[in-house]
Amino acid sequence: MCCHNFLGMEKLFERHDEYVSTVPMEYVRSMMDKIDWSLRLIAIKGPKGVGKSTLMLQYIRRNFAPDDRHVLYCSADTSYFSSHTLVDVADNFCKQGGTHLFIDEIHKYENWSGEIKEIYDLHRSLHIVVSGSSLLRINDGQSDLSRRIKEYAMPGLSFREYLWFEHGLKIDSLSLEELLAAPNAYCQYVKSVCHPLEFFPQYLRVGYYPFYYEGKKVYQSKIESVVNYIIDAELTGYRNVEVGNVRKIKALLQVLSQIVPYEVDIAKLSKSIGIQRTTTLKYLTNLEEAALIRRLFAGLDRIGDLQKPDKILLDNPNLLYALSIATPEIGTVRETFFCNQLAASGHKVEYGGLKSGDFRIDRECVIEVGGKDKDYSQIRNERNAYIAADDIDSAVFHKIPLWAFGMLY
Repeated sequence: MCCHNFLGMEKLFERHDEYVSTVPMEYVRSMMDKIDWSLRLIAIKGPKGVGKSTLMLQYIRRNFAPDDRHVLYCSADTSYFSSHTLVDVADNFCKQGGTHLFIDEIHKYENWSGEIKEIYDLHRSLHIVVSGSSLLRINDGQSDLSRRIKEYAMPGLSFREYLWFEHGLKIDSLSLEELLAAPNAYCQYVKSVCHPLEFFPQYLRVGYYPFYYEGKKVYQSKIESVVNYIIDAELTGYRNVEVGNVRKIKALLQVLSQIVPYEVDIAKLSKSIGIQRTTTLKYLTNLEEAALIRRLFAGLDRIGDLQKPDKILLDNPNLLYALSIATPEIGTVRETFFCNQLAASGHKVEYGGLKSGDFRIDRECVIEVGGKDKDYSQIRNERNAYIAADDIDSAVFHKIPLWAFGMLY
């Protein structure tokens, strides 16, 4: 290896050492145990601020000695990659005996998929983990990685994780099937640890994005900064959104944060921000890909970019509180929380329609979301139906506390 390449690798290892040695280890996300780290090529996708970099660094710190040179973490958005390629780094790393390569911010590297494919095919003993934006496209024309790569979508903190991070309360998670089968037993278990209703309203406002713990006083403004970055940089850079329409997309998001999301009127929405109907539908798809909103349909069989959604929610309640000019309507907050936590734990969420419960989950059950006085009238004709009720701490028959759906991951 030439001296220039050796010095370049030393520089990368210096940065690697600094990143790994300073990553906090007090709290490790449950996502750590859901990833099959033994696979040769992994992509961790998620919006800015959910903790992808931290997770990668924590994995390295857990599994490799501080001076182990078989592993390397680097970020594709550093100046180093203005004069070096991913292929060069992988080649030199493998020549030194490297076996595990972690590349952060991969979406900021042009033609990343082509080079990762080349590295994967050439270095058969190398394990590669990349992380990037929610907008990261694995199937990228000539460099289709879909048959080689395993994708993982990383959400923000669940209510359960928030209780641990913020209050040091360790509570076991459970599956949706387990919750629906014995809801009150689980509620009693949680109540033996804490009073969940004491903390739930706060979680709805803050704590979904882990950067909450870096500066609580500036949390709302940091959410706004993340939203602006996604729209200004990522949508224009990776979805070819015209720069001249950036303000209209922000206006669209502002409108969505204030409406009560019953029936979606695309024509009215388009008129309010001054863009065509087809463009509005395209932007809604882009915003969902960026994990800023959630489009809900009455059926998941055939969903295209230009299909009108039956319901639109923001991705999570913290976004709702950060972007709404007025205090968000509580019904919207509840539904946003419910959909976020169910989708983040891997469930398919469909709009239930006006004559059924609010949401159909995995085509198997219907769940109506509401306050503590919500009755069964809306779901009386459904065979496998439940109520997710706010402001209660115990389950009664098929009425389950709303907060309990935040314990699924």
